[in-house]
Amino acid sequence: MNFAIASRILVRRYLNTSSVLKTSTSFIKGKKIPFPVALTKRPFHASAFTTSDQLFLHRDTPENNLSIPFEFTEDSLKRAKDIISCYPPQYKKAAVIPLLDLGQRQLGWTSISVMNAVAKLLEMPPMRVYEVATFYTMFNRSPVGKYFLQLCTTTPCQLCGSTEILETIKNHLKIKPGETTPDKLFTLVEVECAGACVNAPVLTINDDYYEDLTPDTTIRILESLKQGEIPKHGPQSGRITCEPKSGLTTLTSKPYGPGEFVRSDL
Repeated sequence: MNFAIASRILVRRYLNTSSVLKTSTSFIKGKKIPFPVALTKRPFHASAFTTSDQLFLHRDTPENNLSIPFEFTEDSLKRAKDIISCYPPQYKKAAVIPLLDLGQRQLGWTSISVMNAVAKLLEMPPMRVYEVATFYTMFNRSPVGKYFLQLCTTTPCQLCGSTEILETIKNHLKIKPGETTPDKLFTLVEVECAGACVNAPVLTINDDYYEDLTPDTTIRILESLKQGEIPKHGPQSGRITCEPKSGLTTLTSKPYGPGEFVRSDL
């Protein structure tokens, strides 16, 4: 069999690719040898949604400018004071991260007015708050939907079908990564590793992880959210935690209790 043809078959088989190969050439011992080069199924792309760490400047927009006031609610203010009390008075500025999170939970995202409210509460220069908010990607400095869909598309999830899950969400909600649905209900973004690789593919919705996803379970979750219902989070395959899909192979018996297998004179 021709070397180039055999190589193509081998790469397609192991990379599960189709029509993503091109032929390049290399010189081995003075001979021109063709070999296949695998291309990605889909390229990484910059989405319309820009994470906080990439927004180095604040530019006034109709929904984010200093003329739009923000005040902590009575409950949020009480929570903020409880958080501040955990720190020595001279170091209360250390509460900037939890207070920014508190403001984001109240408003839905971290506007310039939220940052200024935190700075005022902690009696620190606003610029110091801006520095924190622009460093951590968890602070959304652009408005997002009520349900913030963060789909992991890194290697473990991709091998387990995250590309199919992404297409399912795009087709079902009619949005692309970085976009928000017209009803402001959903925002979709791709993210780096969510830290739940063993239960891939994983979709984070606000604070909850939805794991072991299939196109059907993904649509069911989205439809439940549209109805105002919060579906059960965690594995969607019937698994309880992260045990093997075939069932437990270890730790199948009752664990030993205190004192068992210990010398009687101890």
